[in-house]
Amino acid sequence: MMPVVVIVAVVALIVVGAIAGHLSTRKRREAMLALATRLGLHFDPGKDRDLARRFEFLDRLRQGSNRYAFNVLTGRYHDQDVTVFDYHYETHSSDSKGHQETHHHYSSFFIIRLPASFPELTIGPEGFLSKIAQAVGYDDIDFESHEFSRNFSVRSKDKKFAYDVCNAKMIEYLLAHPDLTIEIERDALAISFSRRLKPEQIEPNLQRLTQVRSLLPEYLFARS
Repeated sequence: MMPVVVIVAVVALIVVGAIAGHLSTRKRREAMLALATRLGLHFDPGKDRDLARRFEFLDRLRQGSNRYAFNVLTGRYHDQDVTVFDYHYETHSSDSKGHQETHHHYSSFFIIRLPASFPELTIGPEGFLSKIAQAVGYDDIDFESHEFSRNFSVRSKDKKFAYDVCNAKMIEYLLAHPDLTIEIERDALAISFSRRLKPEQIEPNLQRLTQVRSLLPEYLFARS
């Protein structure tokens, strides 16, 4: 009888987990739809692989396989064209017995389309991975603000552009928001998070995205 009891218990746990996951997904979609309605944005809950491909020049959208966006918000916010979405990709590994394991990764992305095209620039919290990147040849750009250089890793092949973006006001803002990871490339300005944000965290980060955009010097667009 014990094996039967164990099997029934396992099946019950799987069913309960599936129901809980479905309810959580539905609740998130409903909250995102309500947010989109309030902000005057369009909401599409479906998987969007084309969106992931269109922005795959961004480093964080090139990782893994089976990449797609979902719960996509698009439209005008604070006079900017914005795109916000949940993002999924997979990585694979093998256990000690050679069995393949699939790992699902989820994150949140916020993108503003810029009226000009720019070289790649990444700005993110200084940490273990950025120190490894420097060790293998990805130079971190230093700034007069030692506090900023100590807390943020800034990388770009165009140092002049990096200095233009990381002006005094931008540095002051980023030091007050040390969790931000920013990437600029081509006509996209993006901030991203290595987890899915709660629906109530979406609008505050849209505000932070537009604030970062406002701190970009206008002469960058005039000469582009």
